[in-house]
Amino acid sequence: MANTLPAQTYPRARRIKFRFDRAADDKYFVENDMVYSHFVAGMSGGFPAGEESFIRSVRRVADRVTDPVLEKRVTGFIRQEAMHGLEHRRLNEKLVELGYPIAWLDSEAAKERMLWIEERVPPEVHLAMTAAAEHYTAVLAQRVLANDEIQAIPGDPEVWNLLNWHALEELEHKSVAFDVFRAVGGTERARIGVMLAMYSLTLPLTYLGLALAVGRDPVARRQPVRVAREAYRLFTGPVFRGLMPELGKYLRPGFHPDDIDTAALLSRWQRELFGADGQLVDHLK
Repeated sequence: MANTLPAQTYPRARRIKFRFDRAADDKYFVENDMVYSHFVAGMSGGFPAGEESFIRSVRRVADRVTDPVLEKRVTGFIRQEAMHGLEHRRLNEKLVELGYPIAWLDSEAAKERMLWIEERVPPEVHLAMTAAAEHYTAVLAQRVLANDEIQAIPGDPEVWNLLNWHALEELEHKSVAFDVFRAVGGTERARIGVMLAMYSLTLPLTYLGLALAVGRDPVARRQPVRVAREAYRLFTGPVFRGLMPELGKYLRPGFHPDDIDTAALLSRWQRELFGADGQLVDHLK
């Protein structure tokens, strides 16, 4: 079982700082693609508040976790998620300066709405939401790290460094919330039911959120043909191609995140980013 894995598999919290102050001031930082850039900015905009909600969901039931190995994995999970929120918040400040309409995603009003929802659902449901969301991030992380086509997309180097680091750590802790959910008595019915609701909303909310963001961009509004072409390229490209079936694996009875073997991918990127000559060793604090 995943909650009895050896100590070396504990998620490791790396204290890191990215150099967004040195990032280019080109607004469309992903391949000069307006739609793709808005998509990445929107994801980053939602991460800090999302990570904080994930942490709260696990802390709500932490006193019911008795397995010492799982307790240590939870500690690593919380520390990694806290660092993700911190660094994405720093990136988001830069993105807001560039004109991306993402500040509302991390506003006090948004946090209050999220807390209002969390207070009205049972802890197990909140945790099931986190476990399902962690499957989303793990699937996307695997795509980012395993797909040479995605890695080859031109973009701001420091934003790419952030995304690769975040993806690596999402794979390192991909099963923690899931195992906590099981440990505190979460049922298959609740797990699958929560995911089914989230799954059904994935594409509609993605399309709507991206359309609203692009629609608020005055440059994009003046170039509808370019926007249509870029949107088609995004949603038929390597990020979304085959995404829904991959996400749908979570709906299978008996599914566990570790059923998807990412060990070799993890080992490779741990060396590439944080090995002796790793790309991000000089970013560590």
